[in-house]
Amino acid sequence: MPHTDKTLILWFRKDLRLADNAALSTAVDEGYRILPLYIREPEAAGTGALGAAQAWWLHHSLEALAEDLKAFGSQLILRSGSAAEVMGEVIATTGATAVFWNRRYDPPGIAIDKALKARLIAEGIDVRTFAGQILHEPTKLKTGAGGHFRVYTPFWKALDGAGEPPEPIPTPKAIPAPDRFADSEALDSWALLPTKPNWAAAFDGHWQPGEKGAEKRLAAFIRHGLTNYRSGRDLPASEHVSRLSPHLALGEISPFTVWHATRGLPETIPTEDVIHFRKELVWRDFSYHLLFHFPDLATKNWNAKFDAFPWQEAPDLLHKWQRGQTGYPIVDAGMRQLWQTGWMHNRVRMIVASFLIKDLLIDWREGERWFRDTLVDADPASNAASWQWVAGSGADAAPFFRIFNPTSQGEKFDPEGAYIRRFVPELKDMPNKFIHRPWEAPLSVLRDAAVSLGKTYPLPIVDHGKARDAAMVAFQGLRAE
Repeated sequence: MPHTDKTLILWFRKDLRLADNAALSTAVDEGYRILPLYIREPEAAGTGALGAAQAWWLHHSLEALAEDLKAFGSQLILRSGSAAEVMGEVIATTGATAVFWNRRYDPPGIAIDKALKARLIAEGIDVRTFAGQILHEPTKLKTGAGGHFRVYTPFWKALDGAGEPPEPIPTPKAIPAPDRFADSEALDSWALLPTKPNWAAAFDGHWQPGEKGAEKRLAAFIRHGLTNYRSGRDLPASEHVSRLSPHLALGEISPFTVWHATRGLPETIPTEDVIHFRKELVWRDFSYHLLFHFPDLATKNWNAKFDAFPWQEAPDLLHKWQRGQTGYPIVDAGMRQLWQTGWMHNRVRMIVASFLIKDLLIDWREGERWFRDTLVDADPASNAASWQWVAGSGADAAPFFRIFNPTSQGEKFDPEGAYIRRFVPELKDMPNKFIHRPWEAPLSVLRDAAVSLGKTYPLPIVDHGKARDAAMVAFQGLRAE
């Protein structure tokens, strides 16, 4: 390792880890004295926590990163302001001659980075950027015709056909400290945690933010959840999901680390389960591919024909959906799981999204905004792409006429009602026959289960059959234009 007395600023963003961090590893290999910096950029930049739930996660993730750096004799510097302003101040204070960072792919972040890189280079600063947040570089992976991908399956085949992704880089053995650290703000002063009311009080029991938490979550999934993943991932009461999405969202673990953890596994883990899991990991890549090439993914229909769709203004219905008071148990269980834990099972995400869009005829963007604020795994690419997929307005989307029946979906994927009993406890004593359709239960059954429809549990806020017909009429009108 060559040695230099020069100071380098390592700008952490959504890569809050030490392992498989190309910017960090390169800086260490070249012998720089490293000043770790995290900038809390203005909300308009769109590069920090996307919402309140992820702000909770970010607080704890930064705490964890600071502790990990402290073990190396280093210190995480926290500063607020625009990236250009803060970087200029820290360079002036420390005499840093280089700035490294790992690339981000959200449109606001790309714009900030491009302008800052040009400015710093013009000032004589060595600026280098690195890949590592997604499995591919959107500028490099192209179709045979030289364009970008709009359909997932060819995208998966292209990425899979490119060979195994690079091996993850190990954590450095040392992180040399600079002669002088810049002043740092106190994390608590950022007020990322809720206080009164503390709606995140239960989050601690479900999550361990930080790199160590990500490593534990991955190891537990490989041991206990990967076998039967292909079929089990659709069952919200089972443990056949990785729950790695919040860790990936803030870069506490890299997708390369996750991918390579699925190599060389015991023969008892079926290959089809491994492939299906990898495909889900690549869906995240595909979403970033779409966002990179269509920066308005979260605010505009990919398919402009949907701009004329007659969405309904229904704030009361939206509020009932948000609070899990729709009268459809699987929908309410999902929305309450989201509120209580900051996360929702993927199958249920599709069910509640279909209900909002196609039963209530409420604009998908309302759902995207709510998820953005309440999910600890909020992601500018996956969130937007998935909502557009359900709405039928996105790239490679499900057709609009694929309308989930919330009752039959519940019966199919939560047949014993275990998921509903957990998150809708007022229905816990309902027999399996009626737990997904309590409005059809005889009065004697409701009485025995201590359920009073309209009082202890709501009646359905819409009739699904009529709502489906209305949605199809609206869609047929759209097609006729």
